[in-house]
Amino acid sequence: QVQLAESGGGLAQAGGSLRLSCVATGFTWNAGVVGWYRQAPGKERELVARINADGTTYYSDSVKGRFTISRDRVKDTQTLQMNSLKPEDTGIYYCAAGRIVLDHWGKGSTVTVSS
Repeated sequence: QVQLAESGGGLAQAGGSLRLSCVATGFTWNAGVVGWYRQAPGKERELVARINADGTTYYSDSVKGRFTISRDRVKDTQTLQMNSLKPEDTGIYYCAAGRIVLDHWGKGSTVTVSS
């Protein structure tokens, strides 16, 4: 019943910006945890950002200070604003959500950063 759909991926140059969005059905952002994972070519999946129901956030060291996660409680959407992009940010980004842990996933959105 829970479905997540990402949008906003694409191509950017190093130093540029992109914004990813995710809309949920069968789930409310108010009731749990939402976040983003990414998987770069040939590397393991990593947690990029997470925001909890109480508003506290987590960012990986590699994106801290450059990425910002936010949520719209009325529209049940979440957004990942990505600034100062680097080529190593290239990968597939997955929207994720859950009651306590991030156990529901979207299909992914590709982000490519050129040098």
